[in-house]
Amino acid sequence: MSTVSTVIVRLSAPEELLAHAEEFAALLAEVVADGASLGFVRPFGRADAAAWWAARAPALADGGLTVWAARSGGRLVGTVSLALAPEQNGRHRGHIAKLMVHPGARGRGTAAALLATAERAAAAAGVTLLLLDTETGSAAEYLYRSAGWTKYGEVPDYASDPAGTLQPASFFHKFLSRDIHGTEPP
Repeated sequence: MSTVSTVIVRLSAPEELLAHAEEFAALLAEVVADGASLGFVRPFGRADAAAWWAARAPALADGGLTVWAARSGGRLVGTVSLALAPEQNGRHRGHIAKLMVHPGARGRGTAAALLATAERAAAAAGVTLLLLDTETGSAAEYLYRSAGWTKYGEVPDYASDPAGTLQPASFFHKFLSRDIHGTEPP
């Protein structure tokens, strides 16, 4: 039996995101339809998802956002974004956003590989503190804990899930360590 490896690539320009917007839209719409709480409420289709991705192009152009694509057999199976803090006093900080893996590609380490890729890139960019939030009790929460992230809070009724039901959110941080940045965390 042959295995198909997953390759993670960084989108190098906004034009690249726009050229693949339909593919990214299909992934986002499928993940939301599967119940992932990524900031969208049903009905949420490909047109909505394509518009959302297209709106990310300016941030990609100005360097405030970095997007990676995970491909298996040439097919987009996952993505993650790193948003850098725009404030002058927050240049050391980044936010992991929209980590998603197609339901049919889960359980193969893709999410962990995407997260590790974003963490390494953040460290290389001089980021020393990463933040993220996720629905409390989700599989993503387990992933972040197992990847060394620290939960620092939980807010009840923080956001609606795709069905429109308010859910609590867990907030995590991670200091980038000597292993990937070369300095000790605070």
